Amino acid sequence: MKRPSPDDLDAARGATIPDVLPPRGGRLAVLFCGINPSLYSGATGRHFARPGNRFWPVLYAAGLVPRPLGPDDQEELPAYGLGITNLAARATARADELTAEELRDGRARLESLVEAYGPDVLAVAGVTAYRTAFGRPRAAIGPQDDRVGGARVWVLPNPSGLNASWTMPKLVSAFAEVRASKWVTTN
Repeated sequence: MKRPSPDDLDAARGATIPDVLPPRGGRLAVLFCGINPSLYSGATGRHFARPGNRFWPVLYAAGLVPRPLGPDDQEELPAYGLGITNLAARATARADELTAEELRDGRARLESLVEAYGPDVLAVAGVTAYRTAFGRPRAAIGPQDDRVGGARVWVLPNPSGLNASWTMPKLVSAFAEVRASKWVTTN
């Protein structure tokens, strides 16, 4: 993946990137839901692409994938029963540029996506965005009482490198809990 220039990043404002999903009817154990694409992701067309984002190393360290992957490998995820989407589609420099309405609209889109693909777990990476989108102001990291379609909802910490309060070991532990949960069935 070529590193985007400052002009590339500026041009990516508002860009969208496609979801990573299995073919309809394919196995989907966990659908990871980010807040929205960063400008870096918008410029590269890859989820969690910013170099400081820990999503990809955490997937491997938590045992969700059998080998280290990176943004250029995102199309391999469906083979492991994993997918990626976002609450809001448009790329921004910061998640706080999104409106509450965009996040709530994202929930409605998620409901349709989950109905169509049937994941065991919808794992939302970002508790603040989850609180807004789902109207749960006191929600905490971990499994939720909410269901979206037939999927259980699990809130994960945002893996962004800017989320310094969540160290790599703590992120790995949080993601590993999803893998080990009774809600995720194996192939």
